[in-house]
Amino acid sequence: MKLLSTIFFITLFLIGSYPKAQEKTEVVATQEFNHAAVVTAHPLASQIGIDILKEGGNAVDAAVAIQFALAVVYPNAGNIGGGGFMVYRDKDGHVTSLDFREKAPEKAHRDMYLDEKGNPITDLSLYGQLATGVPGSVAGMDEAHKKYGSMPWKELINPAINLAEKGFPITARQAGEFNNYQKRFKKFNPNGAAIIRNEEWKPGDLFVQTQLANTLKRIAEQGRDGFYKGETADFIIAEMKRGNGIITHADLANYNAVWREPIIGAYKDYKIISMPPPSSGGIALLALLQSVEQYPLRAWGFQSDSTVRAMVEAERRIYADRASYLGDPDFYNVPVSYLTDKKRNQNRMAKVSLNKATPSSEVKASSIPGYESEETTHFSIVDKDGNAVSLTTTINGSYGAYVWVDGAGFLLNNEMDDFSVKPGTPNLYGLLGGKANAIAPHKRMLSAMTPTIVEQNGQLKMVIGTPGGSTIITSVFQGILNVLEFDMSAEESVNAPRFHHQWKPDRIDVEEKAIAEPIRKSMENDGYIFHPRSSIGRMENIVILPNGKLQTGADSRGDDVAAGY
Repeated sequence: MKLLSTIFFITLFLIGSYPKAQEKTEVVATQEFNHAAVVTAHPLASQIGIDILKEGGNAVDAAVAIQFALAVVYPNAGNIGGGGFMVYRDKDGHVTSLDFREKAPEKAHRDMYLDEKGNPITDLSLYGQLATGVPGSVAGMDEAHKKYGSMPWKELINPAINLAEKGFPITARQAGEFNNYQKRFKKFNPNGAAIIRNEEWKPGDLFVQTQLANTLKRIAEQGRDGFYKGETADFIIAEMKRGNGIITHADLANYNAVWREPIIGAYKDYKIISMPPPSSGGIALLALLQSVEQYPLRAWGFQSDSTVRAMVEAERRIYADRASYLGDPDFYNVPVSYLTDKKRNQNRMAKVSLNKATPSSEVKASSIPGYESEETTHFSIVDKDGNAVSLTTTINGSYGAYVWVDGAGFLLNNEMDDFSVKPGTPNLYGLLGGKANAIAPHKRMLSAMTPTIVEQNGQLKMVIGTPGGSTIITSVFQGILNVLEFDMSAEESVNAPRFHHQWKPDRIDVEEKAIAEPIRKSMENDGYIFHPRSSIGRMENIVILPNGKLQTGADSRGDDVAAGY
């Protein structure tokens, strides 16, 4: 692995001395590649991914290497202490999905975050050890590698070990985050952590993580047992005891990742392949696409008045369904076929007037007869043989529970907040939920993560996904339409301005450059409410062109970078 040259190359990029565009070799924001491509949230992770592919590894090998690299270089979302979802399509068109979402510990119970009056104690599900679900990332990568990997496991983790041990230059964005959160880091880590220091972090400073390097070495040598058993497990349990955590050795040893059948459906001539429950992403995405398919979006145009109204009204209704009917399928009978029935979704929209906003208070979840801060991260991969991985992973809020496991050097997630702490009470992202997503031992919390693959005429067309908490689903929805309806390139599709509606609160969250002012005023006159906000998501997209080339899109909202050859 060309680690030293890679670090030098990225250092130049991060401190602003990078060569001009025409002098770039491999790592670029967007381009067309002949053989293979990856897009991730950090330039070092992208370079490691493409190095693996060049050395003969496949898409899953690259995914494993990237996942562990992001745990080092992108600690606010990359992780070994969190979980996620992977959608995989092999070169022959066979598809599957891997659920390595975190689980509630054995001692978890429905009312664990309520006071004596039954009111939510907000901070308990957001900060500290009690907010943590049993991590799934290491088990997920182990499972993916055992089934589809081709390179030795240790070789895929070694780049991450080197980065943790020798350090890497942090970006300007990371320096700002590290400094802004120092007070909170110190509060939850009285024994210290690699990220804590007395002087301010500056762009280009080396971030060395010795404890994390040692943890990664144990995982490299012992596989999943290097995390869920032995010394690392002991460090995790000791951390639980330092706070108010409830994860036990048995919780760790018994954790399992699960292969599931993806959500598969159609949008016009395109096949949509996405993540099933306990992610709400695939069901909601397919239902959104079905809901707007009958409208002439292409003729109306990108973010025209009618296009925005149709998309917002679809989002309003689909998010109402999400709040009521989605949860862990191992605990709740999710009505998948009903929620993704095209005729039902289109009939529902046929009753909608685009001349006036429908108040969310008047929109209820469908009646069934008889019946994730936004700091996640996503990466997309296509290898030389055409195998594709769309993988979204998270520790929920930015830097999760703010707890570094002392002795092991990695962050714990705060995924327990993604359960419905109390029916009708919004979580960190304002999302509502009901009994389908109530807390129970060993249950996986509902997610909005939406790793997605698109086919056209049986051929791979797109590999897409994004972070963004509750905005993930609507962002992927827009990213797909940007390419399929509005003829955008991969780069244009991820960098186009975005908006979001999630039923409640009843408003359209909108980036500064999204939806032109005259259209906003027209919609406001008809009862729509706009809520300006900062950037939405950080999308990664690979589009396969008719000539077979791989066109990449890395979101300019972050430090995201594409790499390929």
